[in-house]
Amino acid sequence: MIKSLHKRESELANSKRQLEILSNGIFQSGDLPKFADRIAETNQFPLKAKKLEILQVNVGYMCNQVCSHCHVDAGPDRKEIMTRETMQQILSVIEKTGAHTLDLTGGAPEMNPDFRWFVEEASKVGIKDFIVRSNLTIIRANKKYYDLPEFFKKHNIHVVSSMPHWTKGKTDKQRGDGVFDKSIKALEELNAIGYGMPGSPLKLDLVYNPSGAFLPGDQASMEKDFKKALMEDFGIQFHNLFAITNLPISRFLDYLIASENYEDYMYALVEAYNPSAVKNVMCTNTLSVSWDGYLFDCDFNQMLQLPVNSKAKHISAFETELLEGRTIAISQHCYGCTAGAGSSCQGSVT
Repeated sequence: MIKSLHKRESELANSKRQLEILSNGIFQSGDLPKFADRIAETNQFPLKAKKLEILQVNVGYMCNQVCSHCHVDAGPDRKEIMTRETMQQILSVIEKTGAHTLDLTGGAPEMNPDFRWFVEEASKVGIKDFIVRSNLTIIRANKKYYDLPEFFKKHNIHVVSSMPHWTKGKTDKQRGDGVFDKSIKALEELNAIGYGMPGSPLKLDLVYNPSGAFLPGDQASMEKDFKKALMEDFGIQFHNLFAITNLPISRFLDYLIASENYEDYMYALVEAYNPSAVKNVMCTNTLSVSWDGYLFDCDFNQMLQLPVNSKAKHISAFETELLEGRTIAISQHCYGCTAGAGSSCQGSVT
């Protein structure tokens, strides 16, 4: 099993070192323009936050998988976990702001011992849309998780599931041996209670991340291929496929450097830059909350420890007027969200 960068004591476990790499080299020399300069060319600098609609909450880095591309550097050896006290502070913010969507991520968010309590309490304070970013295999990892599909259904949770490919080889290469078979079993269980079926309100979407140093293909055509293959081979159905560009941070950055693909990948991102994707990037209407309650513009900035440009840097100090209209913190990894059709946690943005 792959160990996390944190466990390996890799220099890339340090977010400052990652930012140094992203700021120097081909960007410092001027071979490639820095992201701030590129968006300035189209009068989109600085990026500004809009009305808060989505709280994306990372409830812990603990995970039952150790995926090769993981930007969170999650795994079984990560013990960081959100407390109920921090969850209570988030619930207070939901009541105060009227944020309509709670997007729960990890690690495997279901591994947080207060995960179910948090969902149930959030539904009481006004959350209309729940998103859980599930790796699927957690449903089969332990008997205590076997009833997760029924729990998801009870709260009408939108399940967004990682699925690198419709073939066993490519999926297991990215996510570990046996992941594909367990994922198929979990999808079958979700389908059996109505998730992903045509016309069903129980939303089941899949997420595709490229397995190498290349950008994802067209999301619509990939969705057709996924649906055709999973239906023909396993009778599995789902609603949408989200094609997400791998950002050059954490374990994917480690892979790019080790495989000597870093510069080529950054050239590919910059060459694919699409100014029309900038206006719809997720950081403008989303606030990311770390396991220990700190605030970030997005999940990627959270992993790079790039805090919000605001006096309110922790959920306990949340004030709407301090956060709305703030300038978004950026670096060169942001090219990943603005390449081609653009990429967010909801897939393409254009």
